Amino acid sequence: MAARVEHLETSGVFTLDGGSWEVDNNVWLVGDDQAVVVIDPAHDAEAILRAVGGREVTAVVCTHAHNDHVNAAPELAERTGAPILLHPDDVPLWQQTHPHRKPDRDLAHGMVLTVAGTELHVLHTPGHAPGAVCLYAPALATVFTGDTLFAGGPGATGRSFSDFPTIVRSIADRLLTLPPDTLVRTGHGGTTTIGAEAPHLQEWIARGH
Repeated sequence: MAARVEHLETSGVFTLDGGSWEVDNNVWLVGDDQAVVVIDPAHDAEAILRAVGGREVTAVVCTHAHNDHVNAAPELAERTGAPILLHPDDVPLWQQTHPHRKPDRDLAHGMVLTVAGTELHVLHTPGHAPGAVCLYAPALATVFTGDTLFAGGPGATGRSFSDFPTIVRSIADRLLTLPPDTLVRTGHGGTTTIGAEAPHLQEWIARGH
């Protein structure tokens, strides 16, 4: 059976630079009836475990280390035995939320994760966070973008560890080069496509000048 994408939304608080905001997060499960990868374990380990059911969790993958994307990661890893994967450039952010628990494995640009016979290609896309990554699944015509690209443009870059020109360069070089019909499954809010976002690149570049 081919891999499929499952979605749940969890709610909690995003904190950074002394501020707190109520947020709804997208949690993505990719896999089949036997095994899944969990992308961005946000807020509610119990809800994620219910969605997993009896399946094996082969990896807990964090697109970046803002607390609202990783706060349920250690509990999920502990209860499933799955390793936590994070790009090493985001360890300083990770340590703000989990000072006593390190990620288990490093993500790197060009790495390929496999679940249910389906490849997830790791794309390093810094800007929203230094170690931000996206996961591209060609067989599913899908890219999981975390907070790098949304319906309507780049993710936020107004706080620590972020940079607007960097995120635009990441999107231009590593996302807008994907096929136009690629579904963009984001960290918050609705889904879009590469083709819907690509025409706005020059607007984003102008915004950064």
